[in-house]
Amino acid sequence: MIIGILGAMREEIEPILKLTTSLSSMNYGENIYYFGKIYNQNVVIAYSKIGKVFSSLTASIMIEKFKIQKMLFSGVAGSLNKNLKIGDLIRASSLCQHDLDISAFGHPFGFVPEGSRFIDSDNLLNQIADEVAKNLNINLNIGIIATGDQFVADKSRKEWVKNNFNADAIEMEGGAVATICKSLGVPFFVLRAISDSADEEAGIDFDSFLNESAKKSADFIVSMIEKI
Repeated sequence: MIIGILGAMREEIEPILKLTTSLSSMNYGENIYYFGKIYNQNVVIAYSKIGKVFSSLTASIMIEKFKIQKMLFSGVAGSLNKNLKIGDLIRASSLCQHDLDISAFGHPFGFVPEGSRFIDSDNLLNQIADEVAKNLNINLNIGIIATGDQFVADKSRKEWVKNNFNADAIEMEGGAVATICKSLGVPFFVLRAISDSADEEAGIDFDSFLNESAKKSADFIVSMIEKI
């Protein structure tokens, strides 16, 4: 089995690379792909760069060229839920695209014909995550994660996304990766550590807590690989 591990930024995969043995890399499609082993599992690791286009491209290459069979996404997100604090972990029960809008044609936000407004993550991978959280005595939150090509630092936009999608966290890649994985038949799991509160202080919080939150997410992903 080959497991894909994807993040958006270098900071989100660096803690994982440090735990990867037999490490090598390849440049392809204007990106770097890393190969190695974690707990004797073959892994392909990459950071896509920020946003839906780059994450879709990278996920597609990992699946089609490097033949990964499961996708684990590790990274950070802004909180839309008052109960989610900086450093908390949340796994996506489902994901949506909050900036996808053809409502002028009578469709709800986040929906296109022949598509899905919400895409559910893989049940088996979610079960493994829940077991890991229990074994490590970690509180793993579960909720809807909303994706869009914008860093949300506006309280009114935060409330709009929360109210329209019942979302708990917001980021810029997960919904796109979910779409690729669903379309190509690859089970996927999305984990985020909260780095900011998606409001006027989001930029300050993000810069302050990026590395710490990214490492929490990465460490959890590595623990999951041991169980897969």
